[in-house]
Amino acid sequence: MDKVTYAVNRSSRRIQISADAETTLPDGTVVASQVFELSSGGCYIDTPKFIPVGTRLSLRISNELTVCELSGRVIYTQPGFGIGVHGMGVVFEDLIEDKRLAIETWVRNLSDEKTSN
Repeated sequence: MDKVTYAVNRSSRRIQISADAETTLPDGTVVASQVFELSSGGCYIDTPKFIPVGTRLSLRISNELTVCELSGRVIYTQPGFGIGVHGMGVVFEDLIEDKRLAIETWVRNLSDEKTSN
């Protein structure tokens, strides 16, 4: 039910992406992750480790030459369907101006690439 609520209330355009990421948890644990959707307000990631709703985390997202480090919080989770992967929606938090502009530029550039193909 939370998933539907967030899907309806999104205020930022989402784009499909396949980018590697590192998720750092509050205890310092680093988890390899994959980003599949990205917007200026958040992203959708898959990880091999379940991360509960409400968990604050740091993300380091890499896509070819672009790297962006962001803080966020898990706002919903999806089951791994038995394949050992857990999906979750992450909302970006505490974005300083240069990080916000960087992620908006990245989303815009990726969006432009998709429409020109």
